[in-house]
Amino acid sequence: MSTETSESAALPPTRPSSTPSRRTFIATTSAAGGVIAAGGLVAAPSLLGLEEAAAAEAPPSSRVSLTVNGKRYTVTVDNRTSLLDLLREHLGLTGSKKGCNAGACGACTVLVDGRRVNSCLTLAVRLEGAEVTTVEGLAKGDQLHPLQQAFIDQDAFQCGYCTPGQIVSGVGCMKEGHTGSAEEIREWMSGNICRCGCYVKIVRAVEQASGRK
Repeated sequence: MSTETSESAALPPTRPSSTPSRRTFIATTSAAGGVIAAGGLVAAPSLLGLEEAAAAEAPPSSRVSLTVNGKRYTVTVDNRTSLLDLLREHLGLTGSKKGCNAGACGACTVLVDGRRVNSCLTLAVRLEGAEVTTVEGLAKGDQLHPLQQAFIDQDAFQCGYCTPGQIVSGVGCMKEGHTGSAEEIREWMSGNICRCGCYVKIVRAVEQASGRK
């Protein structure tokens, strides 16, 4: 009598599994256009729905007309756009520098209707009809503004990053009449930081341009 046991007799009969395999599950999910999410299968939003959602979330924008360095511009910008970003990103006027972007260093100083402002803190949409002067608008052709020339004469810069803001602020300081003494100039120019420490020469440049030296 044979003692060998056939393989079919030794193994229990297989039963079809009620749980789909990983491969089957992924194939089914992909075919249904769904995504796997915590808790089960969730239908993916349609492309049209995504476009509608993006349109609904688009930030509000406005048209603004202003004069920059004697040239009239009309642009449509995000309502959150700063004057600094309008000048640099939209109008290509990169003389005004983005330093701290928080109104603390003065590198972005421009003149708005003759007054000094930190352009990084000024919303562009609030300047309808305003007249803006940047460092690019100070010279008359090849003739430098007296303060620009004074900065060269007095060697009032090193790295030059703060220089555009220093010069524009100095022009504003002279227009405001705050150049009676070196101490007064330092006080009214104190919002402009020079990380290279050229303060003595900057004051001398303002004194020269204002006729005090």
